[in-house]
Amino acid sequence: MNTRREKPNVLIADDSAVMRTLISHFITKLDHNVLTANDGDACIHMLNTEKIDLLLLDLNMPGKNGMEVLSYIQASGMTVPVIMITASDDISQAVQCIKMGAYEYLTKPVKNDRLEITVSNALSESNLKKKVRLLEKELKQQNIFRRIYGGSTSLKKCIEQAMHVMETEVNVLVIGESGTGKELFAQAIHSGSKRKSGPFVTINCAAITNELADSLLFGHVKGSFTGANSDHIGFFEQADGGTIFLDEIGDMSLEIQAKVLRVLQERKIRRVGEKKERSVDFRLISATHKDFSDAIKSETFRADLYYRLEEYPLFIPPLRERKEDIPLLANHFLESFCTANDIEPLTFNKSVLEKFSEYHWPGNIRELQNIVRRAAINRSGSEITSVPLLLQSTLQGKSAQPIPPAPTVTEEPPPPGEIKVPVSAVTPLATADESKELLLKNAELQAIIKAYELTDGNQTRTAEILGISRSSLYRKLKKYGIEKNLSLSVTKSL
Repeated sequence: MNTRREKPNVLIADDSAVMRTLISHFITKLDHNVLTANDGDACIHMLNTEKIDLLLLDLNMPGKNGMEVLSYIQASGMTVPVIMITASDDISQAVQCIKMGAYEYLTKPVKNDRLEITVSNALSESNLKKKVRLLEKELKQQNIFRRIYGGSTSLKKCIEQAMHVMETEVNVLVIGESGTGKELFAQAIHSGSKRKSGPFVTINCAAITNELADSLLFGHVKGSFTGANSDHIGFFEQADGGTIFLDEIGDMSLEIQAKVLRVLQERKIRRVGEKKERSVDFRLISATHKDFSDAIKSETFRADLYYRLEEYPLFIPPLRERKEDIPLLANHFLESFCTANDIEPLTFNKSVLEKFSEYHWPGNIRELQNIVRRAAINRSGSEITSVPLLLQSTLQGKSAQPIPPAPTVTEEPPPPGEIKVPVSAVTPLATADESKELLLKNAELQAIIKAYELTDGNQTRTAEILGISRSSLYRKLKKYGIEKNLSLSVTKSL
């Protein structure tokens, strides 16, 4: 193991060549690297271009003097410790330097033992502060990104990039496939920004129609149109002092794009039915799963708006490119599901996690969460040993394995108060393709029934477990002939 210590870089800024030589010789004997500057301007240049661990700064120099250099360091937020060295023994001047952030104030001639102790203490304290800042950064990162799970290199890179941009006011464009967690990253950036105490307003761009755009985005006043019975504050005004998140902005119509561009340029909005303009102060984060280059070429997305959105692009990798995160995510979703549904802790068999890693995950993290829920619903014990049929059939198809024969369906009279699933809903078919379709259909039906039983017929919770909307659940219940107001039990073999 390489335990070689990296030597600290000490910058000596003094207009006297003799003093620079004497101090340089002494600092070199302390086993430190030495850099020199003969005036204040050269000193500032070195601070901006080199990694400086300690600055020994003369007070009286041509150009910018030591006090001006110290003021520059303070204003720019630099953390380099500064030891002032001067021939002046003016106490008031020394006090002023310390107030401005200087570590120590030494008067010439400086004794070697005093300089050695001061340099050593300044470097030790600086190293300690660096460790504290690093720890604070790690703790802040853990807190802000606590909802984003994974340890893959690609995910860590995304988090690091988000950390860099979050404290700025730069517009961020989060790019990634559906289900990769774009909104979680947007929320994390807001939580780590200077606007964290302000609102975080999310706009689903695909859901905004041209007819409602002005009212939804900018608001309206009472009586401005039929049905406007009260004043309404639009999304941009709601985000004043905070962050506005334009989700799936690639689905926004050209007409609405023009209106959004104007707000980004002028930072002003006008409510429908109102003449005066209102200033709005917001930070913009947007997200898309689309390739803007094609949209711009086909003139379905404005290039001028795109360049305003993409001041800082953040690419979220798909789940198939961070397979080492799959077991961690699967176990997290399983634990969360058990906790939310008051179920005894469950575990995955190793073979199941291996199958998860083999799968392509076109729906990314959202699909994984849904599959985990279905696996938990279909469990036969405390250990989950099989994956849902939907995933299994996909894996079989990829490996060119034969599809199992379609199961037979038998009809039996249902016990009192229970549901009979119509045989017509799951009639087995003859061909291999139709058999595969049947497997998928049965898997969906089984998942719905198990979820329905688990929630005692609560449609909202059933839909949440299945990862679908209530309207989609209702359509599926109707499709399979299941009466929604009865408890469910399947009395057939699948």
